[in-house]
Formats: sequence, C-alpha cells, structure tokens
Amino acid sequence: MDKKEFNRRDFIKITGLATAGSLLNNRLSARDLKIPDKLEENFIHLNIPNNKIAIIIETKLVSKESGKFLIVGQSMDENGHIEATDPFLEPNRYLGWPSIAKTKEGDLIIAYSGDRDSHVCPWGKTQIIRSKDNGKTWTDPETINNTPLDDRDAGIIQTNKGTLLVSWFTSLAYANPSWKWAYQKYARVAEKLPDDLKKFWLGNWVRRSEDGGKTWGKPVRTSSTAPHGPIQLRDGRLLYIGNGVWNGSPALLAEQSLDDGLSWQVINSFKTENGSITGIGEPHVVETKSGKIIAMFRNEPKDNEKYLLQSESYDGGKTWATLHKTSIWGYPPHLIELKNGWLLVVYGHRRESFGERACISRDEGKTWDIKNEIILAEAFNTDLGYPASVQLDDESILTVFYQQDVRNAPTSIFTTHWKLK
Repeated sequence: MDKKEFNRRDFIKITGLATAGSLLNNRLSARDLKIPDKLEENFIHLNIPNNKIAIIIETKLVSKESGKFLIVGQSMDENGHIEATDPFLEPNRYLGWPSIAKTKEGDLIIAYSGDRDSHVCPWGKTQIIRSKDNGKTWTDPETINNTPLDDRDAGIIQTNKGTLLVSWFTSLAYANPSWKWAYQKYARVAEKLPDDLKKFWLGNWVRRSEDGGKTWGKPVRTSSTAPHGPIQLRDGRLLYIGNGVWNGSPALLAEQSLDDGLSWQVINSFKTENGSITGIGEPHVVETKSGKIIAMFRNEPKDNEKYLLQSESYDGGKTWATLHKTSIWGYPPHLIELKNGWLLVVYGHRRESFGERACISRDEGKTWDIKNEIILAEAFNTDLGYPASVQLDDESILTVFYQQDVRNAPTSIFTTHWKLK
C-alpha cells in the first residue's frame, strides 16, 4: 500500500484506542490490517489526543451486543423466482444515548437504549450495565424497560435516599412517513398496535428502584424529557429540565419532584431571544456550590451555528434567564461540578473532526475555556455522542458515549477515562 493512499484518520479509527474493543474482540493486529511498517510503529501515539489541560488514560468499548437471530436471506433463481438462501446471523445491535451514575456503594451504572436495529426502529429497550471496579470491567446488559413502543434515551441518577431513578421517552417515529426508510420497513408494526395502547405508552417517563435495581416500580409520567434526565438539588428536590408540551404548545420546561421521583410538577418554562424554541432541546443542568443553577441546551439553527445555549437560575429553578449563546460548538450537553468547584460540560462534536469533546468553566459558567477544549475520543461520522461523566474518588473522570467501533457498523457504548493536568 502506498503511504499516500492511506488516510491517517482511517488509520486512527481502525487501530486506535477509540476502537480497542473491536481489536480485542476480533483479535486483529496491525499486520492483519496490512498497515505499513513505518505507520505501525507509530500508530499507538496517533490516536491519543494532545490536550493542553487533560490526559487521556484509556478509551475502550464497554458494551457491544451481538445479533441474536438467524435470518434467511433471499435471492432469485434463474427464472426470476424469489428463493430462500442459507440463514445468517443478524448484524450487531445498535446501542445509543447513554448516561452514567456513581452510587453511594461505589458502583458505576450505565443506562442506554439498546437491542435496536438502527437509530429509528420499534425495538429499543432501556438497558443497564454495571461496574464494581471503577469501569475496568462491566456486566452483560440487563433490560429494565421494554414497553410496546420504542424506548429511547436513558438518564440515570441515584437520589439521596439511595433510589435509582431512570428516565426515558417512548417514540412512534418509525411509523412516521418523514422517517422514510424506517417507515417503509416498520409501518406494519405500528399498525398491529391498538390505538389505546399507543396513546397510553407514548410520552416521557421515569422509573424508580429502591433496592439497587433488583426490582423497579411502575413507570411515572413526566411533562418533559432530556437525554440525561433530572438531577438532585442540595435542598433535596429533583429538578428536570427538558422538552415537553405546555398549555398545548411545545416548550422548554423546568419541573420538580418533592417526593423522590414519585410525582412531578412543572414550575416554569424557558424564554429565548426571538421567542422560538425551534431546534432547541436536549438540555442538562447542574447546581454549583454557591446555589446557582446552570442549564445548557442543544441548539440547531438554520445557519448551522450549533453553539450550546445557556440559562441561569438564582432561586432554585423557579425563574430563569433568557437563553444565550455560548462559545461551545456541539451537542447535546451533560454538566457536572468537579470536586475543585470547576464545571465540566461534555458533548458530541458532529463535524470534522468528529468525536467527543469537553470544556471547563472555572467561574461557575460565566466563561468557558474553549481555547483549551478537550478531545476525549475521535469517531468516524456524526452518529456519535450523548456523552455523560462522573468523577471518581481519585478525581479522575469517566465519560460514557456511543459511536461506531468499526466504520459502517452499528454503534456501541464506550468510555473514556481521563484526568485534568
């Protein structure tokens, strides 16, 4: 292979830590991939981002679900008649939109939408995996939600009472003609579902477990939804910022729970500079040590200036500042406050170069250090992201996200373990 014909980005994706899971699973070596010797001896250095303020410790695949069923293919005989071919195993399952929580017991739990055919399909389920060794090893997936509709996104937190709370929303997008490919494939699935069943299950939900996830209570409706779910405030309230419908119109809502997630009440909505919320959504929120609450929002205006929007509250989430643009290009956000008081936001970067990014604020969100934006991992294309982070006891950070481990393959769940310098 001529060195000029070998794309450096392809090389990084095939051999780097961002695809370590696939290399281990498939036992591939640089020699197997026919990588030029001079590149082979340097490849381990190429995939580690050179960040000024952060060190990447390890990026790895933590959940990849193989296909379960044999599928009989079809072909045509010499007379043009369709005939069955030999069965083959269905492709790996599509996994997406994860969140992560660290429990009081020290366990890590990742929740995501799994066992899917693709980005839009009828089969999504809420699944969780667990780690008892700070993310070194993970359990096999466990399904905790499997409604008759598509279960999408998955937020997870542990409340002060020790309750695990998972959030998600259900969808019939696969039955909408605007999703042409999915509609052509799955419209008949929706036709088989009674209208009253669809009406009952379509919406936004949370579900609670008071025994560490052994059993789960009945789903509870919420007015809004966001990929990473609610947070708990220092006064004990659960605060959920998300997209919903209010007074018959789409709205960006703030709602709260005073009873550990058993019920929810809308307390306010957000305002934008032009009065429209088109293209705005998928927010997350954090409370700082001073009591200031910061919400950030995905923003997709027509001009492609996809900078995160931000709003602040100084009264516990009852009132909010008008959304304003930050210097951070990417989406959607996940926010945490680090032990040193800095704020961390992580987000997907869905333009060249594709991947997962992070940014730090040292002044409670007044400014963001975009000049020292942190590259956590690289990716093949825009089907990536929804990262979420927890800080471990040693002050290092574990960020979970989804993307492909092999080009054009179904997406899987990854983590990057990293620390600030």
